[in-house]
Amino acid sequence: MHKSAATARQMGLITCHDCHLMIPEEQFQGHPHCPRCGAHLHQRKPNSLTRTWALVWTAIILIIPANFLPMTITTTLGAKQGDTIMSGVIYFMQTGSWEIASVIFIASIFVPFCKLLLLIFLLISVQFKSSWRPKDRTALYRLTELVGRWSMVDIYVVTILVALVKLGAVASIEAGPAAVYFAAVVVTTMFAAESFDPRLIWDVIEEKI
Repeated sequence: MHKSAATARQMGLITCHDCHLMIPEEQFQGHPHCPRCGAHLHQRKPNSLTRTWALVWTAIILIIPANFLPMTITTTLGAKQGDTIMSGVIYFMQTGSWEIASVIFIASIFVPFCKLLLLIFLLISVQFKSSWRPKDRTALYRLTELVGRWSMVDIYVVTILVALVKLGAVASIEAGPAAVYFAAVVVTTMFAAESFDPRLIWDVIEEKI
């Protein structure tokens, strides 16, 4: 039977979460701060599951107004029209701008929802002490951590439109209330991914060996 490699914790080492320096546990006991960057040292991120769940639920609450309130408010000759993220996608599809519609849909709808679903899946798998494919779950976490920031594309589009379309009384575009909620969703999910400790996935495997 293949013997698994020893982990840092089994070798009496602690990894700094900020600079990733490997520090002997004896040094940790006497001085619980990283000698290189000064960060506080701990075996696992404190209250990782609780903090991640809190941030995930916050993002779930925020994502509702982010998708149902207007992202942009267009004023043309005195008439105002609010557009949600999805109505903006539909508009670009109807005008033949499939590339822009695809980018906005993927970055502003598909990615945030997938990120939340993946975080929920990882949290549940750890809480139920699942040993199912730990490498794949770790890869999913790395992917979630990587792509989250690209959800801000929609905010960038709104910012550019607001700056460009300023024709006085003829036409103008303003950011709608959904922009604040959507930015909050992106930031909250980024913090949620950061607070989750992927080493918890492997702790279950070690316990079953």
